[in-house]
Amino acid sequence: LIALLAYGFTRSPKDIPSPLIYRPAPDFTLALLDGGRLSLRELRGKVVVVNFWASWCYPACWNEAPRLQAAWERYREKGLVLVGVVYQDREQNAREFIRKHGKTYPNGVDPKSRIAIDYGVYGIPETFVIDQQGIIRYKQIGPVTGAAYVELTEKILEPLLKGEPVDPSHLRRRG
Repeated sequence: LIALLAYGFTRSPKDIPSPLIYRPAPDFTLALLDGGRLSLRELRGKVVVVNFWASWCYPACWNEAPRLQAAWERYREKGLVLVGVVYQDREQNAREFIRKHGKTYPNGVDPKSRIAIDYGVYGIPETFVIDQQGIIRYKQIGPVTGAAYVELTEKILEPLLKGEPVDPSHLRRRG
């Protein structure tokens, strides 16, 4: 048992495949920090990126924040919806983080981490891409920076937004 546990600590969580890939995304309704509400069910027909983050997640969440904002600005007119789900954080801290990083896409606090539990989140940041039919097509464990940002935008979002399939052979193994 100790040997198995020790082996487990040597494995990167990024190497563990998600059982949610190619399955319907768990539905949720999120109370947004701007006062509105967002329901995943109501977004059917759009490509949706769901990003789990927290203000205390430094440096990963801090480093990916400008890249996610850039993706939002670049693709929202093409039908992308980007949703930030605040994970185990205080609302006041989340609001300050959003202000500091200039986030303009919808964000809301996940009370009692129920949405995160449904998505199997075990560390943040984690990002999911859901296609127009409500199927999870991609999961990024860790920050969306560098090569992960290029993969997300060029190999996942652009084809999905054009109604084309995502070719999994071109993807790095990311959950």
